[in-house]
Amino acid sequence: MTNKAQLIKELKAEYPTLKTGDDETGYVEMEATEYEATIHSWAENKLADLAKVIESENKETAKAALLTKLGISSEEAALLLS
Repeated sequence: MTNKAQLIKELKAEYPTLKTGDDETGYVEMEATEYEATIHSWAENKLADLAKVIESENKETAKAALLTKLGISSEEAALLLS
Protein backbone atom coordinates (compact mmCIF):
# COMPACT_ATOMS: atom_id res chain seq x y z
CA MET A 1 0.00 0.00 0.00
CA THR A 2 1.16 3.48 -0.78
CA ASN A 3 1.98 5.73 2.15
CA LYS A 4 1.32 9.46 2.49
CA ALA A 5 4.92 10.48 1.74
CA GLN A 6 4.88 8.49 -1.50
CA LEU A 7 1.57 10.03 -2.54
CA ILE A 8 2.86 13.52 -1.79
CA LYS A 9 5.95 12.86 -3.90
CA GLU A 10 3.80 11.58 -6.79
CA LEU A 11 1.38 14.51 -6.56
CA LYS A 12 4.21 17.05 -6.50
CA ALA A 13 5.74 15.42 -9.58
CA GLU A 14 2.40 15.48 -11.37
CA TYR A 15 1.49 18.99 -10.19
CA PRO A 16 4.70 20.99 -9.70
CA THR A 17 2.61 24.17 -9.46
CA LEU A 18 -1.03 24.90 -8.71
CA LYS A 19 -3.02 27.97 -9.59
CA THR A 20 -6.17 29.49 -8.17
CA GLY A 21 -8.62 31.84 -9.80
CA ASP A 22 -11.04 31.84 -12.69
CA ASP A 23 -11.34 32.89 -16.31
CA GLU A 24 -12.75 36.31 -15.45
CA THR A 25 -10.22 37.46 -12.88
CA GLY A 26 -7.28 35.38 -14.04
CA TYR A 27 -5.16 32.75 -12.37
CA VAL A 28 -2.46 33.17 -9.74
CA GLU A 29 0.06 30.56 -8.68
CA MET A 30 -0.50 29.32 -5.13
CA GLU A 31 1.92 30.39 -2.45
CA ALA A 32 4.13 27.65 -0.99
CA THR A 33 2.10 27.14 2.19
CA GLU A 34 -1.20 26.90 0.30
CA TYR A 35 0.39 24.58 -2.26
CA GLU A 36 1.74 22.28 0.48
CA ALA A 37 -1.60 22.24 2.30
CA THR A 38 -3.46 21.37 -0.91
CA ILE A 39 -1.04 18.58 -1.83
CA HIS A 40 -1.26 17.14 1.72
CA SER A 41 -5.06 17.32 1.60
CA TRP A 42 -5.12 15.50 -1.75
CA ALA A 43 -2.79 12.82 -0.39
CA GLU A 44 -4.99 12.31 2.68
CA ASN A 45 -8.07 12.03 0.47
CA LYS A 46 -6.36 9.47 -1.77
CA LEU A 47 -5.31 7.45 1.29
CA ALA A 48 -8.88 7.52 2.61
CA ASP A 49 -10.16 6.31 -0.77
CA LEU A 50 -7.57 3.53 -0.85
CA ALA A 51 -8.53 2.48 2.68
CA LYS A 52 -12.19 2.24 1.64
CA VAL A 53 -11.28 0.07 -1.36
CA ILE A 54 -9.13 -2.22 0.80
CA GLU A 55 -11.87 -2.47 3.43
CA SER A 56 -14.42 -3.39 0.77
CA GLU A 57 -12.09 -6.00 -0.73
CA ASN A 58 -11.44 -7.46 2.73
CA LYS A 59 -15.18 -7.72 3.39
CA GLU A 60 -15.73 -9.49 0.06
CA THR A 61 -12.87 -11.90 0.79
CA ALA A 62 -14.25 -12.64 4.26
CA LYS A 63 -17.74 -13.13 2.83
CA ALA A 64 -16.45 -15.54 0.17
CA ALA A 65 -14.47 -17.48 2.78
CA LEU A 66 -17.53 -17.78 5.03
CA LEU A 67 -19.73 -18.93 2.15
CA THR A 68 -17.11 -21.52 1.21
CA LYS A 69 -16.92 -22.68 4.83
CA LEU A 70 -20.70 -23.02 4.94
CA GLY A 71 -20.72 -24.70 1.54
CA ILE A 72 -23.32 -22.39 0.01
CA SER A 73 -23.38 -19.85 -2.80
CA SER A 74 -24.10 -16.14 -2.40
CA GLU A 75 -27.47 -16.72 -4.07
CA GLU A 76 -28.33 -19.38 -1.48
CA ALA A 77 -27.25 -17.05 1.32
CA ALA A 78 -29.48 -14.30 -0.09
CA LEU A 79 -32.40 -16.73 -0.11
CA LEU A 80 -31.75 -17.62 3.53
CA LEU A 81 -31.76 -13.95 4.50
CA SER A 82 -34.92 -13.03 2.61
